[in-house]
Amino acid sequence: MSPLPAKSTIGQPFVELVTVDSTNIYAMDHLQANLAAHGSVFFAHSQTAGKGQHGKQWVTEPGANIAMSVILDCSFLSLGQQFALSVMVSLACFDLFSAYAGEETFIKWPNDIYWRDRKAGGILIETQVRGNIWQAAVAGMGINLNQTRFPKTVLNPVSLKQITGKDFNTVTLAHELCQYLQHRYEQLQKGGEAAMLVAYNTHLYKNGEQVKLKKGPVVFSGIVSGVSANGELMVKGALDESFRFGEIEWVLPAEN
Repeated sequence: MSPLPAKSTIGQPFVELVTVDSTNIYAMDHLQANLAAHGSVFFAHSQTAGKGQHGKQWVTEPGANIAMSVILDCSFLSLGQQFALSVMVSLACFDLFSAYAGEETFIKWPNDIYWRDRKAGGILIETQVRGNIWQAAVAGMGINLNQTRFPKTVLNPVSLKQITGKDFNTVTLAHELCQYLQHRYEQLQKGGEAAMLVAYNTHLYKNGEQVKLKKGPVVFSGIVSGVSANGELMVKGALDESFRFGEIEWVLPAEN
């Protein structure tokens, strides 16, 4: 069955919040209460308890960065295509950041935005499922724009200002991100999953390079050979040939 056209464009409406605990929590609450639908974006100038992967907190300086969540209709996707949505959102964030930071921008598996060996952005996707139907998702995105000082607990952060020396309008770039999201979402709707995975792997952090990884207490080396359609990181010469998200940790170079 061909997907139905989305009812609205991503970024319509675009809701600016002065302060909120978490844009993902706010968006999910509105989705579950039928107060928001596909395309709704919630942008926070200040986020006090931003959510990251594995229950970590996403720390961001008020007014300095993109902290936003978007509601996405996933009814045309199966539950087995969850990584395809992650690829879609990752590519949109990559599109935005690389437009200003250049070719040293990468996607670190599964869905962080890196510049060189430093983290520029993160993504957290939460789903709404009823029975076997994947109804919707809330995709939260945090991208460092103007922040130049970070807590010591944040490993190897970087912002566009640190890279370019320029200041950026956070709302303007958030609207631009919506345009990239719309483009990638339409590509996914039209059956572009395979092509998007190719693009994802083209921009994959450390693809074709030897890396150190950690599984439990064991640190090992291997050569990254890409990410599969189901979201597994493929590594040559490692303990195993593929790893699911959460099975391993990166052992990254320390900040210079």
